[in-house]
Amino acid sequence: MSVQDFFSQMQAEYHKINKIPEKVFHLLQEKTGNQVTNDHIALRTFNDPKIGIDKLAEPFIELGYKKSGDYVFEEKKLIAIHLEHEEPLAPKVFISELEVEKFSERAQKIIAGLIEQIGDLEKPLCFSGRPWNVSWDDYSYLAEESEYASWMAAHGFIANHFTVSLNHLPVLQDIKDLNQFLKDNGYNLNANGGEVKGSKEDLLEQSSTVAELVKVEFKEGAKEVPGCFIEFARRHKDASGSLFQGFVPNSANKIFESTNTDVAGQRG
Repeated sequence: MSVQDFFSQMQAEYHKINKIPEKVFHLLQEKTGNQVTNDHIALRTFNDPKIGIDKLAEPFIELGYKKSGDYVFEEKKLIAIHLEHEEPLAPKVFISELEVEKFSERAQKIIAGLIEQIGDLEKPLCFSGRPWNVSWDDYSYLAEESEYASWMAAHGFIANHFTVSLNHLPVLQDIKDLNQFLKDNGYNLNANGGEVKGSKEDLLEQSSTVAELVKVEFKEGAKEVPGCFIEFARRHKDASGSLFQGFVPNSANKIFESTNTDVAGQRG
């Protein structure tokens, strides 16, 4: 499978349950004459060897991706890496994992119970969706300790977000102009840490919509919980004149919060 086909398949799965990101993507396609390029995707997981970062990265490594950066998010008890491909327009891949052992005994037990349900997978992990059942009570408990953990419990292995590259748009390359365009069209942005995360000095400016509320099946029945979102990134050149390709932890920390329950489902 080519890199393009691989990500097209991932995006189709992502859009299947998240209509607002799909609508925003089509809105930008109409605005730009179908010139929308993906900067990166993000995936989440737990730090169990069965499903951890290394396991989740395997199909990307097979496609020719290489590890290019390590990140630590102490407050959220996460670590992360990002992968890059030699093809210049191939999306970067940002994979994070929760340090489960740093949470309460009950949270650890809930997460272990989810992982124990995973059998033999016919598809790569990143296409596996949610390979476990979870109760609303366990989801709610995890949400009190970590919104990241509860999101994983609800959704499993699906792209948490795709990211539009402003550098490759023929219009709206200024992130503030892009943000205003989205708000004018009725979409609300994650304002945690400000609508624009990062700066030209950081070499990366980012913004994102808030996650929409989507119906998810729990043991007790369907409930609405935060789903996925869409991000926007504007990269700047460093002192050597090269376009910055990494990520800024302080900004990424706030992008994670696009799926928090206190912001999810809001509309402008």
